[in-house]
Amino acid sequence: MKTCIPRLLPLAIATALALASTTANAVAATPAARAENAFLSQADAAARAARVSDVDYQLDFTLTGKETFNGTTTLTFDLKDADSPLTVDLDKATIKSLSVNGKAVAPQYNGWFITLPAQALAKGRNTVVVAYERLHSTNGEGLHRMVDPVDGRVYTYSHFEPAAAHQMFAVFDQPDLKATYQVTVSVPADWQVISTTRETNVAPAGDLRRWTFARTRKLSPYNFSMHAGPYTMWEDKSGKYPMRLFARQSVAAQIKPAEWFKYTKAGLAFFDDYFGIPYQFEKYDQVLVPDFLYGAMENAAAITFAERGFMYKADMTAEQRARLAYVIMHEMAHQWFGDLVTMQWWNGLWLNESFASFMGTLATAESTEFKDAWRAFYSEGKQNAYNQDQRTTTHPIEVPVPSTRNAFDNIDAITYSKGASTLMQLRHLLGADVFRKGVHNYLVKYQYRNAKLDDFIKSLGQAAGRDLTGWTREWLYEPGVNTIAANYTCKGGKIAGFTLTQTAQSKALPTLREQRVQVAAFRLDGNAYKLERNVAVTYKGAQTAVPAMNGAACPDLVYPNYGDWGFVKVQLDPRSFDSARTHLAAVDDPLLRAMLWQSLWDGVRDAKLPLNDFLATALNNAPQEKDYTLLGDVLGKVAASKRYLDLMDPQAPYAQAVTRQLEDMAWTATEANKGDDNFQRRWFGAYVAVASSRPALDRLAALLDGKEKVDGLTINQDLRWSIIGRLNRYGYPGAAALVEAEQARDKSDSGQAAALSAVVSRPDPAVKTEWLNTVHDLQTKLPFSKVRTAMEHLYPAEQRLLSEQTAAARLAGLPQLDKAAGPVYMRAYGPTLIPGGCTADRVKRLQAAADAGKDLSAGTRRALLDTLQEDQRCVAIRQAMTAH
Repeated sequence: MKTCIPRLLPLAIATALALASTTANAVAATPAARAENAFLSQADAAARAARVSDVDYQLDFTLTGKETFNGTTTLTFDLKDADSPLTVDLDKATIKSLSVNGKAVAPQYNGWFITLPAQALAKGRNTVVVAYERLHSTNGEGLHRMVDPVDGRVYTYSHFEPAAAHQMFAVFDQPDLKATYQVTVSVPADWQVISTTRETNVAPAGDLRRWTFARTRKLSPYNFSMHAGPYTMWEDKSGKYPMRLFARQSVAAQIKPAEWFKYTKAGLAFFDDYFGIPYQFEKYDQVLVPDFLYGAMENAAAITFAERGFMYKADMTAEQRARLAYVIMHEMAHQWFGDLVTMQWWNGLWLNESFASFMGTLATAESTEFKDAWRAFYSEGKQNAYNQDQRTTTHPIEVPVPSTRNAFDNIDAITYSKGASTLMQLRHLLGADVFRKGVHNYLVKYQYRNAKLDDFIKSLGQAAGRDLTGWTREWLYEPGVNTIAANYTCKGGKIAGFTLTQTAQSKALPTLREQRVQVAAFRLDGNAYKLERNVAVTYKGAQTAVPAMNGAACPDLVYPNYGDWGFVKVQLDPRSFDSARTHLAAVDDPLLRAMLWQSLWDGVRDAKLPLNDFLATALNNAPQEKDYTLLGDVLGKVAASKRYLDLMDPQAPYAQAVTRQLEDMAWTATEANKGDDNFQRRWFGAYVAVASSRPALDRLAALLDGKEKVDGLTINQDLRWSIIGRLNRYGYPGAAALVEAEQARDKSDSGQAAALSAVVSRPDPAVKTEWLNTVHDLQTKLPFSKVRTAMEHLYPAEQRLLSEQTAAARLAGLPQLDKAAGPVYMRAYGPTLIPGGCTADRVKRLQAAADAGKDLSAGTRRALLDTLQEDQRCVAIRQAMTAH
């Protein structure tokens, strides 16, 4: 995880351009082999897979650094029959020649796939050779090209998930047609080339150098990759497998290769042992790349990482190192679960990502210094999954995917984090050793093959000696999150009866599930909670008695998912809820403390606890928090609270008063944490995130020009951009000049992105109009990474009045934009530029758009409905606030 003429073009234009590339003397069209559109349906993929087998690609590329590249694909495969045409995927290329089984064939090509006529094919072995030219991509898919703004050097990398390999070469672009790949590529003399295998030869080829690579083992097309450019390389041979790391020359100084190699080496040792199968791809390369669409991607033996997530102009904080370790582990888990054994079709993508999320967290916790990785997972990924699962747009973990257009429709927190939580729950249910045995058996049986969900569940069930059909139905095919509550009575100071009550999410989502959890009871003893009893219980149905709790001291606090075994929402009983509000600091266990914070935040989001009450608790307790990971969680909730206030009315007296309190809290803590770099930087980040009063903005400006200092804190380049972004966002006098001056200091790509985000966030109607027009211009020459940056920063929460000036037009134009732009664009546009407003009138407007927008693509309609529900939530939170 995680085009040359971008798929942002209206369909008619893309088709016209594609048709223009075919030869003028093309033979008469053969019957349509499949639907004439840019996406492959599951039915058509299955039909092709039933005929094709034993696939091999010989790929030859010439890359000069210019906007186009040349390629030749020699595709060899067995064909079950030659009774009908066969299609080969190739996106928006200019075909120079096509031969089938040694004979030239006039290409029948629609810009998305080539149709090979039946009469040119043979039963048995076939060879197809396609020579073509294509523009590099600029939106992060296919073979992406980027020109470094610092030194003008050109960098390329491939990205094929979910189905974009055909944007680089002619291919059967579906996961169940695994193949071998043998690559040769000619590139400028100072370039590196990285692929699935190591190069076997590099030789001069005129002004270029020609790289030859060993043939790969069998891989699905989306797991193969090739990256080329004048990358800086670091190498480490201290482990069992040779490791390399690559990055652009202009950012090389920001990379700490020792950190990367430390976690990579630890992860490879952990997974070799856990899976009981050695790493299969011989070498381990990792490449930091610009403009990346996602966080990282598990290409076999040549993993790509988004620069923006892993490059810093100062030493990494503990949080940043922990994230690096986790993402390395996540992508590494895919080398077994995803690359070695691969889903048959895109409906199985969730299992790849869920398993990698689960194993990535497990490996981080057990093989690195970040032993609290599961707590970080609880606070980040798992909460996102709970939120997603409570939306009207929730969906089962396992969902149908009718075509490649829909492959990423359901790639969200349910796919990653609910799925991972479900696997963790299954591990608790079956036992850790049984779960591990089932995983090992599955990987051994299906290595270098494709598998389905049933294959995985059957393997676990066989290891456990248990039928998991019912569990699978409840957890994987039914959406929604349940709630559990502890109901108990006390007599004589002892628990006399204890029951767990499980409720369904709604009448529309009535499923009750089987789950194993720990139920814990605590007594307040002075200034600390003492654990009185902890019982593991498997519950199912609406009521489950827990007789093992009887006889324990009548508790001050009960938590019925202690240790976070279950994926379930906890409703605290009234006494426990009051304890959580009033004695948070008395809870020693940081995970339990995090869960109690979450219960309070759930109360806010469910409009049961007034937001101002939560903020009072935060102001009293956050400065006392000594756990670094939990502090980040709490400050994230504070920032979310501030966002709600900004959406309501940033000028309201309470909003202004509490903002000043939050500013004072964060500033005081920043100064108080001198000597602890991690805590100080975390608190200062919180200060920048809430600073909006004029005195706070004045202080930021003074820190920027050196008139004020924080003892122990260095205002590094990343912090300078954060401050400049904040000053621009609030229209601080002279902020525009600060951007220009900083761009002169920092000419890097990340500096350009920071400058762009600062500019577009200015509260200036002219700026908003200019950049909204740029975003809506599907023919813009700007790289998509910059368009996406503009989307993300155009309308901050407090600029609701500026957003309102174009809100109606954005909603009215949504259907047309959705049809023209394509899924990559709309995945960014929908969550950022569908307008809310946190008023009853704005909710009605969104509801009207939703009622009228039944024909929107699945992803865009989901974004619209999510915005509507979040707006309804904001209104409810507003109404629940107590008067001041």
